Formats: sequence, C-alpha cells, structure tokens
Amino acid sequence: MTHDAATRARLLETARRLFAARGFKAVTVREIVSAAQANVAAVNYHFGDKLGLYRELLQQAIGSMRETTELARRAGRGRPPEQQLRAFVHVFMQRVLAGGNDSLHRLITREIGEPTPALDLLVEQGVRPRIEYLSGVIGRMLGCDPREPRVRRCVASVQSQVVAYFPNPIAVRLGFRFDPTPANIEQAANHVAAFSIAGVRAVGAGRLSASRSSSSRGARGSRAPRGSSGSRAAPRSPRAGA
Repeated sequence: MTHDAATRARLLETARRLFAARGFKAVTVREIVSAAQANVAAVNYHFGDKLGLYRELLQQAIGSMRETTELARRAGRGRPPEQQLRAFVHVFMQRVLAGGNDSLHRLITREIGEPTPALDLLVEQGVRPRIEYLSGVIGRMLGCDPREPRVRRCVASVQSQVVAYFPNPIAVRLGFRFDPTPANIEQAANHVAAFSIAGVRAVGAGRLSASRSSSSRGARGSRAPRGSSGSRAAPRSPRAGA
C-alpha cells in the first residue's frame, strides 16, 4: 500500500468511528486528521472537504444495505411471497445483528436522526430499493397494489420488529438484552418472520371480512319494505296513531 493509500484508509477508519459516535456536525476536520496522524490538508486532498469524506463513508454504508437487500432477494427468488418475507427477515437480521459493521449501522442511525445534505443519497440508493422490494412481497401476499397504505403499514411493522433487536440504552434499562449469537439471531428471526406473516394474513383477512360485511349490509338495505299484501308494513309515526 502506498503512503497516500495508507493515509486515505486511516482517514476513513478514523472518521467512521468519530462520525458514528458523535455525528457529522460535532466532529471537526482537525480532530479527524489528528486522530488519523495525517496532515490537515489530507482531507481536502483525498475527499475535497469534510462532507466529501462523510459521503464516502455513507456510500460504504449504502453498499452494505444494497448487498443485504440483494441477498434477501436472491434467497426468496422463485418462492411464494410468504417464504420471500421469511427469507428477507432471516437475511436482514443475520446481516445487521451478527456484528462487524457496527460503526456503519451507527452512522446510518446518526444520519437519520441528524440529517445532512447526504440524506437523499441514503434514501434513494439504500432505503428505497429495500422498501420497494419488501412492499412488493407484502403486496403479493395481500393481493393488492404495493403502494396501498396498508402495505406500507405492514412494511413499517416488519422493519420495526427488526430494529427492536438493535443495541440501545433504553432496551437495556428495560431488561431487554439481546446476545447476538448465531442461535439467538436464528431464534429471533424465526419469531419475527412468523409474527410478521401472521400479521399480514390478519390484515388481509380483516380487509376481506370488512368487504363482506359491507356487501351484506348493502344487500339488506336494498330490500324494498313490504306493504299490505300479507307483508310487513312500514311502521307508522306515533302522531298517526293518536
């Protein structure tokens, strides 16, 4: 590795750690180059400016997100939609909980909570392809357009269950400690998949029941009241019987 390449790698590694821990705005270029043992001009030389360095790191995170989505897509290819959802949950949880990319996950969380001009890059290249794939799977399960609000609500429910297993101080204080061993991740993925599939089925069944109920009420309401030919007459008002 050349001297320039080694400096660039140190800057990326140091910036990843600092940005993930404190966010883009709180970290200065001087802090980065000092911790990376690099010249103050090194950031401008390799990345243009601090935002350019940050974009490079976010692009790495996006690459990891896209790879996870593609692996889930391949795992479910040719399967019924329920099995595609199960495959998505397993791949997603294994990838994000197994460790090794903790700083990238924290970087994404920081970007969502404290948006920078790079947010659109994350949404369009990382988040949207994943949401569109998952929406398509759930839309096929429900037999409806993936853009329907109920599909989006199901997508949010699936995603939220996975996020619940991410390490966070609130969960720890509430006693929800998750040890991400392969066996525990597998068990958690089985639960989330089963819960999600049952939930989507319930949403589909609820829509069907509501539709049948509405049709039944409409049919009853369309019957004409029976008159004097041996049928029930319409009730008279109290004044008419006085």
